[in-house]
Amino acid sequence: MRRTQHRPASRAEPVERPNAPAASPAVRPVPRRTLAAATLEAIRERILNGTYAEGEQLRQDAIAAELGVSRIPVREALRQLEVEGLVTFNPHRGVVVSSLSIAEIEELFEFRALIETDLLRRAIPRMTDDDVHRAADMLDAFDAALARGDVAAWGDLNWQLHSTLYAAASRPLTMAVVENLHHHTNRYSRMQLALTHGEGRAKEEHRGIVDAARDRDAERACRLLESHILGAGRSLVRFIREQRESVS
Repeated sequence: MRRTQHRPASRAEPVERPNAPAASPAVRPVPRRTLAAATLEAIRERILNGTYAEGEQLRQDAIAAELGVSRIPVREALRQLEVEGLVTFNPHRGVVVSSLSIAEIEELFEFRALIETDLLRRAIPRMTDDDVHRAADMLDAFDAALARGDVAAWGDLNWQLHSTLYAAASRPLTMAVVENLHHHTNRYSRMQLALTHGEGRAKEEHRGIVDAARDRDAERACRLLESHILGAGRSLVRFIREQRESVS
């Protein structure tokens, strides 16, 4: 009896299509700032520059009409500003611009001095020359803003300078806390610099810190940074106390 041999079924060879165009990758649009982000930035800036004063009630419909947006991005922005500590949701008055007590401001600056010197101490041994160059560039930009009286730029540039000095520490959670503390004191610091002309001292203190970082002298840099933060806090407290007493 002859056995029938079963040959494996032949696989169909793929048909080559030399003229078929290659699949092109999906084209993604260039990302743009969302309406919510633009609304958040606009309201935050109005708080920081004093357009919306501390203790002022913020009406969502009025802000929406002012900015030409619906109430939805305004509501989202106010929720984020609550997280940042710039507004408070009051059960009787609605949303109001936060007001910090003298004791709270003192605590904020003391807390900043503690954690920012720790960040700088960790960062300096890991800094590259590029890190120092970036800090020097930010210092030049900050000095230029002071020279032209660009109050709106002071807060952002001050944070960029500080965060550039701390970046090499690679402590993202701590950096997020420090950024939030800067948000809390930003509007008061702007007022102080604008009305008391303390920019000369800030300029020299920043330059001393950057010079110490360039020399990789962590102890000197941290000593200067601590003095800078605590001194700014004391000066700011004196200024705010005088301002509040003058209107009481």
